[in-house]
Amino acid sequence: MPNLKINTDAAKIDFGDIRRELQIPQDYPADAVQQAVQLAQQPLPADLPDQTDIPFVTIDPPGSKDLDQALHISATDSGGYLVRYAIADVARFVTPDSPIDLESRRRGQTYYSPDLATPLHPVELSEGAASLLADQVRPAVLWSIELDATGDVVSVDLRRALVKSVAQLDYASVQQTVESKTMHPSIALLEQVGPLRLALARQRHAITLDLPDAEVERTQDGEWTLQLRAVLPAEQWNAEISLLTGMCAAKIMLDNGFGLLRTLPSPTAKDVKRLRRETAALGIPWPDGAPAGDVIAGLDGAKPADAAFLQDALMLLRGAGYTAFDGQPPADSGHAGVGAPYAHVTAPLRRLCDRYGTEICLAHIAKQPVPDWVRQQLAEVVETMERTDRTAHDLERRCESAVSAFLLASRVGQRLSGVVVQIDDNDDPSKARATIALDDPPVSVKGPAAGLTEGSRIDVRVQANDNGGYTATPVTTS
Repeated sequence: MPNLKINTDAAKIDFGDIRRELQIPQDYPADAVQQAVQLAQQPLPADLPDQTDIPFVTIDPPGSKDLDQALHISATDSGGYLVRYAIADVARFVTPDSPIDLESRRRGQTYYSPDLATPLHPVELSEGAASLLADQVRPAVLWSIELDATGDVVSVDLRRALVKSVAQLDYASVQQTVESKTMHPSIALLEQVGPLRLALARQRHAITLDLPDAEVERTQDGEWTLQLRAVLPAEQWNAEISLLTGMCAAKIMLDNGFGLLRTLPSPTAKDVKRLRRETAALGIPWPDGAPAGDVIAGLDGAKPADAAFLQDALMLLRGAGYTAFDGQPPADSGHAGVGAPYAHVTAPLRRLCDRYGTEICLAHIAKQPVPDWVRQQLAEVVETMERTDRTAHDLERRCESAVSAFLLASRVGQRLSGVVVQIDDNDDPSKARATIALDDPPVSVKGPAAGLTEGSRIDVRVQANDNGGYTATPVTTS
């Protein structure tokens, strides 16, 4: 996918201004930083089992320092697999009502902007003493999940331990080793486990959208670019390990009557009916009785008609939230995107709720009471996560929009090609708006929908509008 670069001096994109408008915290409080410095200097706990002989590896975006997860997969004598997943033990460092705890409960999560990350915890911990950096011994919560030959769960255990990562890998390099048949031995079986877990997701009718990620990136020469990046197979497989762990966590919580779930309602009949109309208009088959997730799984986001349908299908993944329960499980405990109950437990350096979810699971597995601080703060955590999720979404959208606007500014009046990916519902056809995904620059722009159909390729000219944005007008003559 071609992309257009802009010089930051000329464009003057102020991501800091966006953060200030959204009231995203800036510097970490001095008392919390001081506490983090002291914690980072403490010796390793002597009471933890030593599992440093397991050669874990991490898989993250290039340059990442806040490493929550480390993975090792081995074969079992029964023909299955043993997935060992080490998760940063944040609660080992963050004690209840300490300066770091209070500030992290205010922040809720790490906020990612193109120019910097605003961390949930002080970097002395999140990028240092608590991060699963290569060649460093770290306290962790170690999940051991045995799978059978089909990838289904046989048994689950978790406990605190000392672990050591032997390599920090990234998605692209792992994918290259998949293709060259030179995968790191610690994760060589991911090439088997990942597809098995994806096949099970299809059986659960999970809803997974094959849409490229839009990423704002800075180049080495100080320029910004907006790039659409397809999700790599190795990245999908790695994500399945986190989903597997989250599903195991949810089952532990539900079996023991207390927990914090990540929930997403199943599609409504109205939503499914609307999507069925879209498939008919786009020529996409939808067999009678087939769930939406099964139809979506067979699509290719690189095809114009499929991409248009997938854009509409995004509505099926809206409405996710957090559900705490004590005693009776919630009436709707599932997550439609996963196709099963699910909990967040694999990113405690970056997400507040994962620290709580992990402590809940540790207590249940050990047949011990859930810590009082977890019980007392769980309702607050739900509110904080939902509030900060909205802020994080707004930050991502506004940063992407800012770069998109500057990319379009230099293309005003030019003839550009793209695909009509969505037409808004409107009772008055003259007011309906279409969303066109341009080829170059790789951004989306709206314009009048009259005469357009979803999934069709068109040429447009982009003009500035009175609202400070840009409007695409179809080109009818050469």
